[in-house]
Amino acid sequence: MGGGFRVLHLVRPFLSILPEVQSADRRVPFREKVIYTVISLFIFLVCSQLPLYGIHSTTGADPFYWMRVILASNRGTVMELGITPIVTSGLVMQLLAGSKIIEVDNSVREDRALLNGAQKLLGILIAVGEAVAYVVSGMYGSVNQLGVGNAILIIVQLCFAGLIVICLDELLQKGYGLGSGISLFIATNICENIIWKAFSPTTINSGRGAEFEGAVIALFHLLITRTDKVRALREAFYRQNLPNVTNLLATVLVFLIVIYFQGFRVVLPVRSKNARGQQGSYPIKLFYTSNMPIILQSALVSNLYFISQLLYRRYSGNFLVNLLGKWKESEYSGGQYIPVGGLAYYMTAPASLADMAANPFHALFYVVFMLSACALFSKTWIEVSGSSARDVAKQLREQQMVMPGHRESNLQKELNRYIPTAAAFGGICIGALTVMADFMGAIGSGTGILLAVTIIYQYFETFEKEKASELGFFGL
Repeated sequence: MGGGFRVLHLVRPFLSILPEVQSADRRVPFREKVIYTVISLFIFLVCSQLPLYGIHSTTGADPFYWMRVILASNRGTVMELGITPIVTSGLVMQLLAGSKIIEVDNSVREDRALLNGAQKLLGILIAVGEAVAYVVSGMYGSVNQLGVGNAILIIVQLCFAGLIVICLDELLQKGYGLGSGISLFIATNICENIIWKAFSPTTINSGRGAEFEGAVIALFHLLITRTDKVRALREAFYRQNLPNVTNLLATVLVFLIVIYFQGFRVVLPVRSKNARGQQGSYPIKLFYTSNMPIILQSALVSNLYFISQLLYRRYSGNFLVNLLGKWKESEYSGGQYIPVGGLAYYMTAPASLADMAANPFHALFYVVFMLSACALFSKTWIEVSGSSARDVAKQLREQQMVMPGHRESNLQKELNRYIPTAAAFGGICIGALTVMADFMGAIGSGTGILLAVTIIYQYFETFEKEKASELGFFGL
């Protein structure tokens, strides 16, 4: 143990009262893992449909409209906070540990436990803070209308749901399930969104008679009911403000492109110093930082939106506030505010191709902003999460691996040729894919689709690995 006082020790007294999932003391068979994963998902989906008890109203603008997809949260339900508490606390902890403000020695078991505890504690505090902020800001009706009892009840429900999510995530990560709770919930939420927009049976009347919300159902409905079939097809493919068939095709196309890009990698040959002739390989993927840059970028944008909206409602005359963003109520999605000027407007994807033609500067700014933000976050993330060239070289050295034809001191230099480039270029590709998906109007926003695909792909890889290790080499 390092001498002196350490920040992490402040967490020690709380460890005994924090809820904790015990680590698996045996190898959990594959089938059991699948069952645990499905049950966790079921609990999450039930919470996403369970309305909060004691709400007065959920009318009025929803400041987190843009983030719902990525944070797996559902308006007016117990799952209102979604996975925000976990993600935020995880990011804060990663940043603190990465920038050496908190000293963590990952080889010491107690340090790992303390770090986990600290992350959980922070997650719970964030959940409490957010719940209180939601209720006080009048998202469920003003506090006077709600009454103190109901206000406290809502806060308790939100915090309890936050705790459940934290525990489910831990359950899956401790080896009972597959993957992590966070990615599972995000992917499910996005896929649910896409399927709903394709096959939703609800009708919406926007002045042209009743139309089905789901794109596929609308296609058949229009073909059956309209006499002019060519116009019916055009309507189904290009209707505005509701999901159309083109959006659906764009979604499928983006899915395929991302899956194609997932396979890109540079494989560096390495061999063991001790065991003669043992060849290995260290793959560096194009998506080296996976979907992290996108999560960070959307968290940044959503916070900016939130602050900008609050300020604009109070001080709409102020020059600086208008520079940050001007908002107006959208006529289609009731009570939803959309940015119409300022920085917030330029950071939002153009709504359509016509919009791009009318405002080429907006489109250009958006593309440049997305690409540079993703590349930048990607490069920062390697440093913080311990996957930079220096860290990888250290890991390979600890495993006694060397690169044939290179001296040991050159290992880092050699890795440095690939890793930062893979991170930055991968970040740019992820940004470009997101932009493309948004321009084509894919369902569930480019960010959402990208997250869903990368997560499903990771699950697929985990699945293959588990199957291989379970059945030996003679398995399927």
